[in-house]
Amino acid sequence: MLKNIDPVLSPDLLKVLCEMGHGDEIVLADANFTAASLGRGKPVLQLPGVGMQRACAAVLSVLPLDAMVERPVAYMQVGEQPEGYRSAVQREVMGDITGAGMARPEQFEAMERFAFYERVSRAYAIVQTGEMQAWANFLFKKGVIAQALRP
Repeated sequence: MLKNIDPVLSPDLLKVLCEMGHGDEIVLADANFTAASLGRGKPVLQLPGVGMQRACAAVLSVLPLDAMVERPVAYMQVGEQPEGYRSAVQREVMGDITGAGMARPEQFEAMERFAFYERVSRAYAIVQTGEMQAWANFLFKKGVIAQALRP
């Protein structure tokens, strides 16, 4: 055990998060997501029994979001719903992120299902949660933790 590390973060997940570089992306996916097929050739980790809100909070407790891009957070649009619709799980996760000051509402990108899959194919890793709510899939772009530039 480590101090101040969320216990949801397994050693394998911490290793993946540490290996990621600035600009790399990680997917947090629901239990229905096609993680095995879309994740061929990349780390695919399991968090069975862990809901999306809890998983995102754990990952974002150690992963900085990229402040150098317009939209460091993407999520899968809910199918067959009007544009702008967000599920309860999506609203909760986005509320946590904005409430913690990690991103502003305009920094979230809604992506159509197949466009989201395409972006997942370029992600560094996939974490499949135990979230049973469909369409509860997020993608986070890693930023940096750095000291201020010295003149």
